[in-house]
Amino acid sequence: MVLKKNGSGDGRGGPRAILALAILAILTLAQAPRAATAGELATVGQSPVVIELFTSQGCSSCPPADRLVAALARRPGVFALTLPVDIWDYVGWKDTLATPHHTQRQRQYAKNRGDGRVYTPQASINGVAHVIGSDLEAIRKAAEECYGREGAMRVPVAATQTGATLRIDVGAAPAEAVGRAAVWLVRVASTRQVQVRRGENSGQTMEYVNVARSFERVGEWSGQPATFEAALAPHRDADGWMVLLQTETQQRPGVILGAMKSPGL
Repeated sequence: MVLKKNGSGDGRGGPRAILALAILAILTLAQAPRAATAGELATVGQSPVVIELFTSQGCSSCPPADRLVAALARRPGVFALTLPVDIWDYVGWKDTLATPHHTQRQRQYAKNRGDGRVYTPQASINGVAHVIGSDLEAIRKAAEECYGREGAMRVPVAATQTGATLRIDVGAAPAEAVGRAAVWLVRVASTRQVQVRRGENSGQTMEYVNVARSFERVGEWSGQPATFEAALAPHRDADGWMVLLQTETQQRPGVILGAMKSPGL
């Protein structure tokens, strides 16, 4: 903010300048992101929910969402995934964790919903709805409203790792669920730190949790109880996993019917 000199010409600023600075300070404090309390975080996950955060290292609005999802990921009943996208790479910094698959997944969700909304930070809730990723109240409300919709998060999924093999047990579909879905294995980096050197977040160290590094289609589920096996070969950029049971519409991701994650995520 640039202030003009007052009438005395001494350059120190008079009462109006001081008042302007005070107002600016108050507005800045009012707009600053506030860390959610433990009680507020506890309102998410009472019904199981998958939160996919589409974020970018080149987005100045994303760090609060990254921190919020990191806190929510530790909540029981919350399956949080971070999916960095490359839609802002052209503004001065190429996201080091982004993949074209994440960007495509975000756009496919928008097509499925029919609203065409693609932005960052964007949180997809159970594959059904989207909200601003830094808005805890919106996430909480969407998690409640989306649970059970078209069977969202109503199919039991269990997974047991034995050596390099993951056994996935999927239960039966409830009456309101679509009868067919795909079983996906998502390899995950539990934590990542990135020093951003250019762009809107230049000079910041960005911290992420549960960063998706690969998606593998394990098999098809027909609505009846079934068991699947997946090989957990060593992954150079992942130390955890998440299983998603997800419907498809015209080969686009749809409602997430169930999920499971590895210990520690």
